[in-house]
Amino acid sequence: MRLRLSPPKKLSIALFEVTFCGTGWCQVPTTFPAHWWTPVPEAGKPDWEILPQAAKPGEVILSKRNELGILSNFAATPFTLRGKRYASVEGFWQMMLYPEGQNDPRAVFPGLTWPHTRDQVAQMTAWDAKNAGAAGEENLKKMGIDWVTFEGKRIRYWSKEKGEHYQLIAEAMRAKLDQNPEVRRTLLATGNLTLRPDHYQEQDPPAEWLYFRMWMEMRAELQRRENPK
Repeated sequence: MRLRLSPPKKLSIALFEVTFCGTGWCQVPTTFPAHWWTPVPEAGKPDWEILPQAAKPGEVILSKRNELGILSNFAATPFTLRGKRYASVEGFWQMMLYPEGQNDPRAVFPGLTWPHTRDQVAQMTAWDAKNAGAAGEENLKKMGIDWVTFEGKRIRYWSKEKGEHYQLIAEAMRAKLDQNPEVRRTLLATGNLTLRPDHYQEQDPPAEWLYFRMWMEMRAELQRRENPK
């Protein structure tokens, strides 16, 4: 016997749109697009993904299934930083894993294969950049090092403190924000919602891994600038 499911039911009221989210009724502020919380079937989803309906009241998932995905590091949001162009924050991030010149110890370490050049990774987006970075991380493990480079300087890659790597990622995200009007518009459109990632993360990661928190800090700065007291 096949059960025929009815489409999601909606009821508009003064302050909230009440929508059946699959596991119960949830309240969605009418000032935000309702599709940000539209339930997505669990069947067939990637293991890494957190679906939009996982958001708690007052939260929104930065899902790549809708326009909020532009806030992902994966998004094709080109920017120029210190005179060089990058295709995405992810490309900028993963590029730092790769050798920076022929005299870089990573370039001459025996037995290593680099599937791309540093410049090639800088022009990648989404999974292309992520997969290039995974290959780079494996090479760092083989070398037994925990540093990457930028402008010829070695920088610790994994740190609990907001060190130089954190500051570089924040600088890249600000460049993305400043140079892509749609990123700015989308970020401000989230109002005071708590932003949540659309993927599972490692336990207790460095601060720069928590890009959604970094966006909330930048959003607060934008809001203060646009609405000074």
